[in-house]
Amino acid sequence: MTPVPDPSALRVGQGFDVHRFSGDPGRALVLGGVTIPGAAGLVGHSDADVVAHALADAVLGALGLGDLGRHFPDSDPAWAGADSVGLLGRVSAMTHDAGMRVLNADCTVVCERPRLAEHTPSMADRLGAVLVAPVSVKAKRAEGLGALGRVEGIACLAVVLLASRR
Repeated sequence: MTPVPDPSALRVGQGFDVHRFSGDPGRALVLGGVTIPGAAGLVGHSDADVVAHALADAVLGALGLGDLGRHFPDSDPAWAGADSVGLLGRVSAMTHDAGMRVLNADCTVVCERPRLAEHTPSMADRLGAVLVAPVSVKAKRAEGLGALGRVEGIACLAVVLLASRR
């Protein structure tokens, strides 16, 4: 059993991201680093992976380093089409550089379609491998309410717990 760190050495971060669906039939839907077959993709400067984006924002928030756009701005052509799990890897390196480690993370994806339950274990595995920590990914419906309920896009909320490595 892993010893519980001193509470003063813990940091919590939360993240959120939302993207609308793309009208481009060739745009893949990537969530948590997993391509969802047959589903419409999302609009974004990078691959528009709302799960990886929300999780990266949660980690950056826990570190007090702002948000994903501050580090990888959509105004910079260098990040056009970027693999968001790769960006999460860069954020994970920032965690290490700050003397912290991820203890665990939890993500909730909100969308009416596509149905994601069969894909969430793969997302959790992929993200957990990048953060070297347990990650859970859950999928929820918006029950027909608002833009998400009208199938206009996908959102994700994430929370992460960091601890000092010292």
